[in-house]
Amino acid sequence: MSTTPAKVTTIGTFDGIHIGHQKILKRVVNLARQQDYKPVVLTLFPHPRMVLQKDNSIKLLNTIDERIELLKSFGIEEVIVKPFTKAFSNLSAEDYVKSILVDELNTKQVVIGYDHHFGKNRSANIEDLRAFAKTYHFKVEEISAQDIEDVTVSSTKIRTALDKGEVDLANSYLGYNYFITGEVVKGKGLGRTIDYPTANISIKEDYKLIPHDGVYVVKSTIDNTTIFGMMNIGTNPTVGGKTRSIEVHFFGLEKDIYNENLKIEFLKRLRSEQKFENLEALKDQLSKDKTDALAFIKNQNE
Repeated sequence: MSTTPAKVTTIGTFDGIHIGHQKILKRVVNLARQQDYKPVVLTLFPHPRMVLQKDNSIKLLNTIDERIELLKSFGIEEVIVKPFTKAFSNLSAEDYVKSILVDELNTKQVVIGYDHHFGKNRSANIEDLRAFAKTYHFKVEEISAQDIEDVTVSSTKIRTALDKGEVDLANSYLGYNYFITGEVVKGKGLGRTIDYPTANISIKEDYKLIPHDGVYVVKSTIDNTTIFGMMNIGTNPTVGGKTRSIEVHFFGLEKDIYNENLKIEFLKRLRSEQKFENLEALKDQLSKDKTDALAFIKNQNE
């Protein structure tokens, strides 16, 4: 008898954990509760394309830490992150099922999408999984094509929306506000000279998708208080900037937040990044941006 708690397991990348993913997670949590099992997600990292095709251009909606935090927020009690390596990719489908799902996790039920493939060269499918289930005594529940396609959303659609700066569309697909997580680092201090001090955000994971350049209304939680602000993503062309940066001007924030790690949520895109004739023109535009941002926030909160 295994001393490992019995589990209901689902498997996938779950990038973004959008409303389609949430449907699967809800089913896993409900099945686990009904049977007094533990709801678990088995996920892989890094993304297989980063390892097998050495593709560093792929951008993900979540860092691995964000993914784990989100999965747990939807009721998943344990997230198993398997390092995706060439050796792992060469595991046969049966070895994968027996050594990981059965022996390591003590899976009693697998919940999986109709189009899920696994094992070496992704050669096994749901029918193979059902055959293994008979051999190793676990159940398989398939999320039907209709169930998944009823929710016309995918991680790719969300990435496309964010690449265009369409954060409100991305947020509607996600069921929550898209966010970044990063450390506040020292910048050039230019914002302070024009009365718009900014927090410069450094994101260490270069695979994290940053929305299209522009000015956004954002919010964060600082000292358990919701603080709104406006974020600029871009190169600061007015002052001859060359490298892309992420800067946030928080409204009414007096506190020094250097070296703090912040989670910043995107609410709305205000405009594209522009090059202004001089700092005075930039300052005038920032004043307009602030007025627009505050009007949007007021409207949201009414």
